[in-house]
Amino acid sequence: MISNKKVYRLCKAMDLLRPQREKRIQYPKKLARNRIITGSNQLWEMDVKYGYIEGEERFFFVLSLIDVYDRSVIDYHIGLSCSGSDAVKTLQRALLKRQQFEQANKPVIWTDNCPQFISHAFEAACERFGIEHERIPPRTPNMNAHIEAFHRLLEEECLGRMAFDSYKEAYQAVMEYKKFYNERRIHSSILDLPPHEFYKKAQTESLIIKEVRV
Repeated sequence: MISNKKVYRLCKAMDLLRPQREKRIQYPKKLARNRIITGSNQLWEMDVKYGYIEGEERFFFVLSLIDVYDRSVIDYHIGLSCSGSDAVKTLQRALLKRQQFEQANKPVIWTDNCPQFISHAFEAACERFGIEHERIPPRTPNMNAHIEAFHRLLEEECLGRMAFDSYKEAYQAVMEYKKFYNERRIHSSILDLPPHEFYKKAQTESLIIKEVRV
């Protein structure tokens, strides 16, 4: 008969051999704070919008990342699903396009509290990339005004005007609209220039626009 002491030692040894569960890091929630934006790559906003495919009777996702100062849609994700990993890839591509990984002062990223942005994958990536992630309070979409304004244009000038028969058709339409928005659609807030043109000019010229307060 095995004594209670031996049973205790055996159980303890088994616990030591059993793989230990990893402790999940808890990232502190940072609320968006008021800022004055004076140039590109200081504040980016990110949000998710839905579109509908009539021919397939299902929704698709459009995740966009915009620069508050120059209004460019730097990168985006279009898909039948949208996860925290998709948000991470979008942010990573944007950082590469704007060559921000080498910068000491990287952009602050503002999002709402959608599942993609409160996910462990997204928070861990922001930490890894050296990005400060701030979240706007619930039910305050006006605090993400620039990305909300872009998605409103996307709805009025693209999604709301077309009945898509397939996901392929919807994907192509959104891609074409984003290209039009960045390269041809003028904005009064950036000297009546398209976002990409304004961004390029601002790299070599001193452009004066109305102060951007958020």
